[in-house]
Amino acid sequence: MKSIAALLALTVLAGCSTVPSYDTTYNAKGQSSRARFLVLHYTVANTPSSIKILTEKEVSSHYLLTDEATPKIYRLVDENRAAWHAGNSSWKNFTQLNNSSIGIEIVNAGWKDTPTGRVYAPFPQSQVDALIPLVKDIVQRHGIAPENVLGHSDIAPLRKQDPGPQFPWQRLAQEGLVLWPDAARVAAVRPAFDALLPDVGWYQRKLAMHGFGVNQSGVYDEATRTTLAAFQMKYRPLDIAGNPDAETAALLEVLTTPAGTPPPPMPVIPAQPQPWQAVPGQPLPTPTPAPAPVPPSAPAPTFDPLPGALENVPPTAPVPAPVPATPPVNTP
Repeated sequence: MKSIAALLALTVLAGCSTVPSYDTTYNAKGQSSRARFLVLHYTVANTPSSIKILTEKEVSSHYLLTDEATPKIYRLVDENRAAWHAGNSSWKNFTQLNNSSIGIEIVNAGWKDTPTGRVYAPFPQSQVDALIPLVKDIVQRHGIAPENVLGHSDIAPLRKQDPGPQFPWQRLAQEGLVLWPDAARVAAVRPAFDALLPDVGWYQRKLAMHGFGVNQSGVYDEATRTTLAAFQMKYRPLDIAGNPDAETAALLEVLTTPAGTPPPPMPVIPAQPQPWQAVPGQPLPTPTPAPAPVPPSAPAPTFDPLPGALENVPPTAPVPAPVPATPPVNTP
């Protein structure tokens, strides 16, 4: 009797949880993947700690790539679901990118400060070789454009540095996976910026055109410097001080200007007569003695544009672009 009663109970429960059947004869033409972006991170933790954090805490990613001799790829979140990896973020006209991105966490120690400066951990070749096919597979299936394959420092530059200046972005670009400036065009536009640098407002506008959420203040403030440093980590990793220099200007110009656009004109700087040159109708000027040397002053304090890694939590409310907000707690 007990067996019969148990069978009847299971039958009732099965009837209550029946899943509706669907006819899949038709498939709509008007559709696309929800994933517009692919975001790459480093974990700042070893493999066991990364697995624990990404599976037991309120932070996650779709994939975890280990740093073993033969790297493993763990899928932690189904691609049809949102992983909590981006936090408060923005790129172009999109915010809160958890809902529109796929995240890959890469086991990497991140950075450490030393007496000679900040040192970033390299990515083993075996790890890069395992990453590239994964990225290729994801972008192909979801139709993610190269300009939307990003680092965490792209979408949250004021609080994130990953995957850092050691990450081989150019290798991914060689595989057609990442937007990259044409070297010949950069060389063509560089002389104009060597002759005369743009003002800070120009850099802010170009950073925003590229995709960054940067405040258009017209002032070279810490936020602008940090955002420039994030840009440089990807495209000019040998110098990531965040200075608005000619090389950075040339890279920004090429990345934000369609191919075929003439390079910016060389600035016309009025020539000033030198002491040894005669001006018609005027006597030669008297040479001015060189001023006495000024003793060097104390060096200006250096600003560290790359604060320590913070952690992500699932967003609680939309944050308007272009100003990224700071999340309340930390992630890897």
